[in-house]
Amino acid sequence: MSHYHLAEINIAKMKGVDINDPIMKEFVDNLEAVNTLAEESEGFVWRLKDDNDSYNATSLNPYNDEQIIINVSVWENIETLEHYMYKTFHSEFLRRRKEWFQKFGKAHTAMWWIPKGQIPTMEEAVEKLDYLQKNGPSELVFDLRNKFPMPVEA
Repeated sequence: MSHYHLAEINIAKMKGVDINDPIMKEFVDNLEAVNTLAEESEGFVWRLKDDNDSYNATSLNPYNDEQIIINVSVWENIETLEHYMYKTFHSEFLRRRKEWFQKFGKAHTAMWWIPKGQIPTMEEAVEKLDYLQKNGPSELVFDLRNKFPMPVEA
């Protein structure tokens, strides 16, 4: 039995001036469906939501930039996260991301292992992404191209 879960953060810089920009409408209109799908996916554990809104975190602004949206979630393992990302309706949004999001110059997704039962804070997630951007992937924090296995119990 595993004693760890996978935490992940991803951020994106919108083409719109903010989430209410008309260019973002189709993305926004599908957010609830995509998030509900995540929650119903095998291996899903938790995701960040803001205080006022039951289904997304778009009002949270850790970068003080109205164009950056963040997503933080926890999964049982890398496989279940990847299945959700690439093998469900979510993949449609990945394929079309250029319609809504600017090219982001540095790492925009970070993953790290956390003890089962822990939930990452937004601040911790932002720090992990920052660390990955500065130091590259390691067993501390990594990305989809450079995955590190779940820690082995001593």
